[in-house]
This record gives sequence, structure tokens and C-alpha cells, in this order.
Amino acid sequence: MNNYQRLSSNEMRDSFTKKANQKYNRKKGSLKTLKKVFFYAREYRFYLYLAVVMDIINTICAIYLPIYTGFSINTIIGVGNVNFSELYKNLLVIAGLAVGNAVTAFISEVSLATYNYKGTFKIRDLLFEKFQNLPISYIDTTSHGDLISRMINDIDIMTDGFLASLAVVLSGIISIAGTLVAMFMLNFKLAIIILILTPVSLLFSYIIIKRSKKYVKRQIDIQGEISGYLEEYIGGSRVVKAFNHEDESIENFGHLNNNYNKIAAKSIFYSSLTNPTTRIINGLVYGTVGLYGCVLALQGEILVGTITTFLSYANSFGEPFADISEQVSSLQQAFAAANRVFNVLEENNEPSDEHLPDLLNCTGEVEIKNVNFSYIPKTTLIQNFNLSVKQGQKVAFVGPTGCGKSTIINLLMRFYDVNSGYITVSDTPIKEVSRNSLRSKYGMVLQDTWLFNSTIRENIAYGNPNAPLDDIIEAAKLAGIHEYIERLPKKYDTEIIEGGSNLSQGEKQLICIARVMLLKPPMLILDEATSNIDTRTEKSVQEAFDKMMKGRTSFVVAHRLSTITSADIILVMNKGQIIEQGTHQELLKKKGFYANLYNSQFESSRS
Repeated sequence: MNNYQRLSSNEMRDSFTKKANQKYNRKKGSLKTLKKVFFYAREYRFYLYLAVVMDIINTICAIYLPIYTGFSINTIIGVGNVNFSELYKNLLVIAGLAVGNAVTAFISEVSLATYNYKGTFKIRDLLFEKFQNLPISYIDTTSHGDLISRMINDIDIMTDGFLASLAVVLSGIISIAGTLVAMFMLNFKLAIIILILTPVSLLFSYIIIKRSKKYVKRQIDIQGEISGYLEEYIGGSRVVKAFNHEDESIENFGHLNNNYNKIAAKSIFYSSLTNPTTRIINGLVYGTVGLYGCVLALQGEILVGTITTFLSYANSFGEPFADISEQVSSLQQAFAAANRVFNVLEENNEPSDEHLPDLLNCTGEVEIKNVNFSYIPKTTLIQNFNLSVKQGQKVAFVGPTGCGKSTIINLLMRFYDVNSGYITVSDTPIKEVSRNSLRSKYGMVLQDTWLFNSTIRENIAYGNPNAPLDDIIEAAKLAGIHEYIERLPKKYDTEIIEGGSNLSQGEKQLICIARVMLLKPPMLILDEATSNIDTRTEKSVQEAFDKMMKGRTSFVVAHRLSTITSADIILVMNKGQIIEQGTHQELLKKKGFYANLYNSQFESSRS
């Protein structure tokens, strides 16, 4: 199953779970999500509190500015001489309020920006830590590109939507509440007009928001699909080109991209309706207040300066609704992105084993007794598997693809736990010791190489960062890679480009082999470890392996049967069961499955 297919199955799983809880969470879901965001950023809440205080002061300044503007107008156009003393006093207050408004707005914006980037840092750090604690099964069955998208894109969308838009929403709510109080204190009739007409704006906004919500969520989901597809394509670009599948890849991507464009267009259309609709209604409110205010002034109920104050309030009272409506799309995207992030953060961790002792004395004996295991509950794989391995024995697993060879390795390392039965190492059940101590007793070389962006020296010393250079060189010599490294300009300090793209496949594998040789563990796991090495190099590496495996328990998974002829035990597997068992010579004499497999490979190589 490829990443793109896995993504679809995960979406189906997530969709089922959400539908099951939809009735309970429909009203409380958004509030819960918002609480989670603030919970994860709780250690930086000082900056949020500071922003709230500054917004309150800012709103007070904004409320009093129109009042003192009205007072100033009344002193100028009132009956009799102009009271310059009162006017100057009002102007000084206006100047002070304007400065206070600007300063508090600046402090509030800086505080929220700080809260934003610190919160982003915290949540991203927690998500990466979560990746380390998730079971291997979750990583294996989830699109890697989609996980990367959640780590990078979704966290940015979430924090920008919640924490950055919070500045607008927070100041808007405080401004609406403060302006409403001030209006009722100045004139009840004009305040009622504004209060009655404003819900019309809110109603239109609600209708549009409800319509656009599903498109925003789907837009975020398709972004994850695109990331997953890109990660899959980039990783397999050579295969795509080798099989001339460029056109099909372009077509598949075009289908995803076209879906994204359609959904994004609908999302943008509905989100864009909110602001102009709100502003039209606010304009009508402004005009109504102006006309009715003139009528009240002619009747002597209010002064002209008060009308000016109310017109300013009518405008400022509507602006927060318009400003908040502009953030609707960002907030909807933030909720959708947050749910994707929290879906990962709330996944069950690999069960903790901190209370378990470490595996200290490991001599290399391994016992597998009555083990049953399957990745999918209804699809059996390993059935009643039994194996007894003595210290220093070399055990080889052979058989057709999918027979369970690599699955046994996963069980030995406790990447997966058995469904029933048990496995012991040196008479100790592996479930009764910590995973880290168990895994430290194995040296593992896989068919798929993994190198990180650093020097060759640091890659070899990955399992023992403090290893001296002499030991690293000795390990490289055993792996047969030392001479090649010495020919490089910077030798062991040569930087490995991402994924080892500046090395051949065989060279990458040899560095991985040297990494294990440096550790000298009591047990070894070689899963197709020489599959990407040419025959001549394989011979020298095999000799190094033989030296390293001497006295150590070794488990070898191999398709090239020529590499395991010296094994003490060869287990021939098919459909999760051992169908033949013995040494190379014993199995050839049986003239069974192994003999046919070996002879077919021998004939193929000779031809």
C-alpha cells in the first residue's frame, strides 16, 4: 500500500471517528480545540495577559477620543464666545489619548506576536517529540508527507489563525463592549438604533461562515494529500522516470491540484463575501445614525458635538465586526489545522516501559515460543512460531516475499509486540525489560539505508557519538569502506548530502555496516544487508561479517542464498510458518523447497 492509499484509509478512519463523536462534540468541539491551543502555549500566557490589559487601555482611549472631540466641537459652535481654555484642555486630552492609543496598540501587537512565535515553537517541539513516542505501526500506516504537512504547514496555519487573529478578535470584542457602554451613557435612542441594526450584520456573517466552513476543512485535508503525494513522488522519482510514468504522475497530481483549486475557490468566494456584506450594513447603520441624530439635534435633545461622537461610535462599533469577519477564513483554517495536529498529539503513545529494568547481562540466547502475530487482526501471518537460538549461532531466514521474515525481526526488536506467545533473550522475557536496553543489544543493518546530513564520521558514530576516530576507522576498515573514504578530499569529515545522494547505494550501505561494526553488540540483525553491494565487494564485506559475527548471535534475512550457506540454522518460511529447518547441506539433501530455491538462483547466476 503506497502513501497515497494509506492517506485515504486514514482519512476514512478519522472521518468515522469524528462522525461517531459528532453529536456530542458539535457545540463544544471548537471551544475544546481553542482551549487545547491555549493549554499547549500556557507557559507564555504572560504575553497574552499583557496584550489583554493593553487592549483594554487601548479601547478606553479609543472610546474617550470621540467624546472629547464632541466636547471640543460643542465649545466652538455653542452659543456665545468660544471657551478657549476648555478647548485647549480638550485638545491636550485628545493628544494624550491618541498617544496612549498608539503606544498600547504597539505593546499589544508585540506581546501577541511573541505569544504567537513562542507558542508555535512549543507546539512544533511537542509534535516532534510525539513522533518519537508513537508506535512504529502508526508511522508505518500514515502518509509520511501528511505527517510532515502537519508538522510544518498545519502548525503555522493553526498558530497564525488562532494567535495572530486573536489580536483582531480580542481588541474587537473589547471595543464592541466598551463602545456599547459609552453609547448608552450618551444617548439611549441612538444606541438602540445601532444595537438593533448590528445583529443584521452578524446574521449575514453567520450564514456565510456556516456555508464556507466545510470548504475550508476540505481545503486543509487536500493540502495534506498533496504533501503526501509529493513526498511519495520525490522519494520515488527515479522509479517514475524508469517506468516512463511522468505523464501519469502529472495527471494524478493535476487531479489533486484541480480538486484543491475548486475547493479553495469556493472557500475564498464565501470568505470574501463576509467583509463587504458587513461593511454595507455598517454603512447603512452610519447613515441612519447621522439622519436620526440630526432630527434629535433639531429637537434640542442632543448637541452637534454629540452627533459627531455617535457617528464615530457608529463607525467604530461596526468596524470590529468587519475586522473579525476578515479573520473568519483564517480561524476556520486554524480549527481544521488544529484538529489535524491534535489528532497526532492525542494518539496513544507506545506503552511506557520506564518502570521496567534494563536488560544487563545479554549472552545472546533467544527463545521464541508459540508466537502468533498479525498486522491486521483478521489476516493471520505468524502462526505458532517456535525457535531456540543458542549463543553465537547464525540464524538465517529465507522464503518468498511476504512470508514473515522481516516480521520476525520486528518482533525481536519489539517494534511490534506479539499477539500471543513470548520471546525471551538470555532467559528474560523481552516484555519485562525496557525497549531501549533490548534494542541496544542488537546491531541492525537494513536493506534501506538511512544517512543524515552530517559528516561520514558522525554517521558512522551515530550509535556511539563519543567514539574515538581510531575506532571509527577500524569499523570502516572492517566494512571495506575505509579506502574509499580516504580518497575523498575531506576524508572522514566529508559532508553527506541529504539522503546520501552524493554516494552510491553500495557506499551508503557500507557506511551503515560500519556504524554497526563500531558498536560491537552481542547480537546482530542483517536484513538484506548486502543486497545493494556488488559481488566483489560483497565477498570482502561477508568476510568482515563473519569475523564480527564470531561469538555473537546473528539473525540474517537474505534473498541471495549464497550469503547464508555458512549459517548454523536456516529457517525456510512460507505464510508465517517454518516449513523447513536445517543447515545448508541438510536442506539440499532434502531436495525440498530450499533446494529448489537455491538451485534456481544458482542456475540464474550461471546463465
